[in-house]
Amino acid sequence: MPERGVARILIPEQEIRMIVETLGLEITRHYRKTGGELLVVGLLKGSFIFMADLVRAVEYPLTIDFLAVSSYGEATVSSGKVAVKMDIGGSIEGKNLLLVEDIVDTGHTFQKVIRLLEARNPLSLKTCTLLSKPSRREVDVRIDFCGRDIPDEFVCGYGLDYAQKYRNLPYIGILGTTGA
Repeated sequence: MPERGVARILIPEQEIRMIVETLGLEITRHYRKTGGELLVVGLLKGSFIFMADLVRAVEYPLTIDFLAVSSYGEATVSSGKVAVKMDIGGSIEGKNLLLVEDIVDTGHTFQKVIRLLEARNPLSLKTCTLLSKPSRREVDVRIDFCGRDIPDEFVCGYGLDYAQKYRNLPYIGILGTTGA
């Protein structure tokens, strides 16, 4: 049964687990093949639950860090303006970097973060997102590991929020018209 404010469940908890396990296997295979030090960087706040499950599904030595950016505020549509609220704690130069995001929508935020990180000279930079909305894409962004494409609906749960609410839901739901 969906939480109040959630119109319907889009991706149930069991399906999320299967998506994360599959991504973990793909990422493990890739880095076992390429080798090198792996730093997994999550974009806060939305990716924290996904990233926690994902790194446990990756069977390769890694370290983690976080980057906090904002483009939504309390709206349901990205403003396209990206503000860095918290930066990575150390240098990424010469490291394999896996950037983890909860959802790629228009692509503006993701593209700007990728450019920011590429300027810091990582050995490699791969991207992973749980969800992608290709129908909303306004800029071309590379997604190396993608959990699932979804329709153009505002989703919440499993770390994704509306006005900082709904992150704790174990499923991904479509927000109702009021969001309340």
